[in-house]
Amino acid sequence: MPVSFKDIELAFEFVSAASTGEHQAFLCKQSGTLCWHSELADDLDELPDDIDDSDKYIQIPDKRELELGKPLALNFAREFLPDDVGYVEQIFRKRGAYARFKDLLQRRDALDQWYDFEANAQERALRMWCDLNSIEVGD
Repeated sequence: MPVSFKDIELAFEFVSAASTGEHQAFLCKQSGTLCWHSELADDLDELPDDIDDSDKYIQIPDKRELELGKPLALNFAREFLPDDVGYVEQIFRKRGAYARFKDLLQRRDALDQWYDFEANAQERALRMWCDLNSIEVGD
């Protein structure tokens, strides 16, 4: 059963918006429906009792699982800000890296370019994840 790619993207963004494990989303392979769960809010879906059945459900990954965090920022720097690669590597050795990275991008007038680069990489990675997990997507 085809699943809306937009729905998978929304679930991915939800999962990626919190610390690891705080937000979860699961796709039911049989029905194509998504279950949303948060450790921080009670008003989302109650997870089914059989959520651990890997034949029935698959957990939506976050950006770290798809290497869309630090590795992607470093790839962007190598491609578009080669003079700043060392500085970007240094930025990502400490907490609060994304704020400092985005400050650098703003100073280099590359913030919009980063957002496009990130969105394209995210879509490619999610589509590949769907392919690898035999998830049929509809657009």
